[in-house]
Amino acid sequence: MQDPLRNVERPKFYQCVCDIIQADSQRMSCLHALKQLALPQGYLGAGFLRNAIWDFLHQKSTLTPLNDVDVIYFDADNTQRAKDTFYEMQLNELLPQVKWQVKNQARMHVLHGHTPYKHCEEAISYWIEKETCVAIALSTRDSVALSSSTSASSSANGSSSGSASARLSSSFETAGPFEILAPFGLQANFAGTISINPKFPRPDVFNERIQKKRWCEIWPTLTVKS
Repeated sequence: MQDPLRNVERPKFYQCVCDIIQADSQRMSCLHALKQLALPQGYLGAGFLRNAIWDFLHQKSTLTPLNDVDVIYFDADNTQRAKDTFYEMQLNELLPQVKWQVKNQARMHVLHGHTPYKHCEEAISYWIEKETCVAIALSTRDSVALSSSTSASSSANGSSSGSASARLSSSFETAGPFEILAPFGLQANFAGTISINPKFPRPDVFNERIQKKRWCEIWPTLTVKS
């Protein structure tokens, strides 16, 4: 198999992401549906982007189906679960064939006994696998913003709503249609690895997910790094 990254400069993974997502009509439809809701810090996270990159690395002619689509947003003023359900209903009206799962990241710190998170980027930085800590949305300003691991700490004083990437002084930007959150960067995603989150390692949960999700069967060249 030829290396699909042979013509991609490693520092420009975000441009590769743009090409991958724009070529996927289903994912683009999901992103447009999300944009219609105008959620505060609204992104599609986890497998939505991670799996698309893995399909690209494996040069799949038939894309791996989306079991569900994880929607994240950040609203510290209303953390009721009923609001998530309300947004799920709205998204179901727009794209009923998609299994939407909406979660306000402003309350997710409670699950882990953490102090309140400040924005979506901080919240997703605690997800199980490093490669899962990614999220994407259609840009509101015709540019791509990719937040880096170094910018995560510099945005600690950001507000609770609006675009997280707009607050990141050290984000990388180029012409393009997406905003991308990646607190650990995208290098691991394009390296074809499944890595335990070094910031918040939970090996039991990590190993359970490796077995349950069958990632190494679906994408056989992936390498597990625990």
